Parts: sequence; structure tokens; C-alpha cells
Amino acid sequence: MTERIVLLSAGGTGGHLFPAQALAQELKPRGWKIHLATDERAEQYASDFPADEVHIVRSATIKGKDPVALAKTFGTLALGYFASRRLISTTGAHVAVGFGGYPTLPPLLAAAHKGVPTILHEQNAVIGRANKFLASRVSAVATGFALVDYNNETGAPVTVTGNPLRQVAHDAAKKKFLTPKKDDVFNLLVFGGSQGARFFSEVMPDAIELLPVDLQYRLRLTMQARPEDSAMARGRFVGMDVAADVEPFFQDMPQKIADSHLVICRSGASSVSELALIGRPSILVPLPGSLDDDQGANAAMLEEAGGAQLVRQKDLTPEKLASMLRSAMENPKLLAKQAQNAKKAGVPDAAKRLADLVEFHV
Repeated sequence: MTERIVLLSAGGTGGHLFPAQALAQELKPRGWKIHLATDERAEQYASDFPADEVHIVRSATIKGKDPVALAKTFGTLALGYFASRRLISTTGAHVAVGFGGYPTLPPLLAAAHKGVPTILHEQNAVIGRANKFLASRVSAVATGFALVDYNNETGAPVTVTGNPLRQVAHDAAKKKFLTPKKDDVFNLLVFGGSQGARFFSEVMPDAIELLPVDLQYRLRLTMQARPEDSAMARGRFVGMDVAADVEPFFQDMPQKIADSHLVICRSGASSVSELALIGRPSILVPLPGSLDDDQGANAAMLEEAGGAQLVRQKDLTPEKLASMLRSAMENPKLLAKQAQNAKKAGVPDAAKRLADLVEFHV
């Protein structure tokens, strides 16, 4: 059988690279040769990526209105486009799959212009600006969630595949949710995406300080904090009856989710999808300030399924968070129901669905 070659294009962050990695793990046993086109940020996340070759392609994000900055951005994108055309030719790619963000633009445009089948995967419930631009130029669009407010009359057909998740997430999903009993240790996980979140480092100590001492004593807190915030956060927990593990980065986040009775986090697509796959109750706090409020739409999906509570950051005072924590710790049956509902919302075969779509278009 002739070797089949796929070019995966993903920006160098966990949110874009992880679903690309999951697809690669599904395609590899099917006999595909994997090429990854990404940017310089990928080093932290791409070490386990099962690619035969990794190619760094120049790209830039279109933002602001300064004409000089925009000219520089479009110049960089143009360089990335012509490099991508050469890459398509040298790799002999039979299909190109993009996972969103502006680093996807040069390889996907180059592939489409050279007549190579192209598939776009949108992780969020709201299609991103780069993906919206590409949607009318690719062969097919796959999505992690049903898209909100998207008119695809001029775009490629849309298929909801779910978000492909790494094998470590599927391994973590094998662990059943153990409903905490009264006076049991209560495992609380707090994280703010791949880079952490300053807001949580500031609000969590204040909220926990408002809890009764007996509930503080039960808590086993695992919290991701930015490097510059870690020492501050650790210092705040000194003197409280709370066992706290505060670190800038946890390599085994899916397992941390599986070990938890409650998760408090941002609502990026990968985080919401992993919560659903593994089946854990959560308090989701969308990142504020987004033009499209994609994280809000993601969180709403899981809240509507009964597996999470959506709270806007502006509303999450220490007092409100303390009240929510206390309610969760004192109502374990409700937590168990939320875990069950979250699990039902998961799409465990998302990588297979996307791989099947890839092969259909070759």
C-alpha cells in the first residue's frame, strides 16, 4: 500500500497542539506518515508528539490597526505561506489538517492553493477568526462542539467530531469518580489553562480563608500558578489548615483531574473536553475580555449538560467562591450527579471520528 502523508498544522500552545497530537496518535497505527507544521512556541508541548518530522513555519497574529505593525504581520504571513508551499511539495502531503490560530493560515492556504485536500478543526463552540477566514477555502470543517452563531452557507460542510484528546486523558478517564464522604479528604484542583491564571492565585486564598476550619482541614488543594505568582500563593496558605501543592506547571494534568472531587478552571476547549471525558464536576470561569467569548460558549455547553457551573470572573468574589466550595463539600451526592452528567457529555471516539473524516477526503 502506498504510504499516506498528512501535514498537521497547529499553533505552538497546548490548546492547539494536544488535539493535533491525538489525531496523530490515531493516524499513526493506520499507516500514516505524520508531518507537523508549528511555530517556535511548540517546544514545551511537542516533545511527545508522534511526528516523523516537525517543521517550524513563520507566522504572526493579526491584531491592532497600526499600519506598520500590520504590514510586518502580513509580511511574516507571506513568508510562511511561500515556505509552506515548498513544504507541501517536499513532503508530498496527501492532506493537510489545521487546528486553528493564525499559525494555521500559511500551511492551510498553501495546501488549498496547491489542490491538496484540507480539513479545519475548530476546538471551541465559537469559530475563531483565523478559522472563519479559512472555512470557505478548505474541503471540510470539523468541530469540537456544535458551533454557536455560525452561518456556513459560503463555507465548507461542518461535521461535529468532538475534540480529539491525548491518550493520557483516555487513561485518566478509566478512573471512576469516588464520591467523598463526610470528613473525607476533599481533592480540589485549580488551574487556568496551559499558562496558569493570576486571578485564581489571588482569589483562592481569600476564599479558602473564609471556609470553616473543619472544611479547610479536609481540603487537599492542587493549584497551577504562574511562576511569578507561585511563591505568593504558597505564602498565603501558610497558617491555614490546608495542604496545598502550588506549581507553575503540572505535566500530568489529566491524571490530576481524575484525582479530583472538584475542578475550578478556565473553559478552554481542551479543558472542557477533558473534564467531560474523565467525568469530573467543575466550576468554569471563562477568560474575560475575549472578543468572541469562546470560553463562555464552551462552558455553557457543559453547564447545559448538568456537569458544570459557569461563573463569570467579575461575579466570582471570594465570598461567592467560598459559598460554592462549602456547598460542594457538603453536598457530595450533587457532585456525583455532576460527574455523571459531565461524563455523558464526553466524546471518547473524537480522534477516530476526525481520522475517518481525514481518510474520507483523501
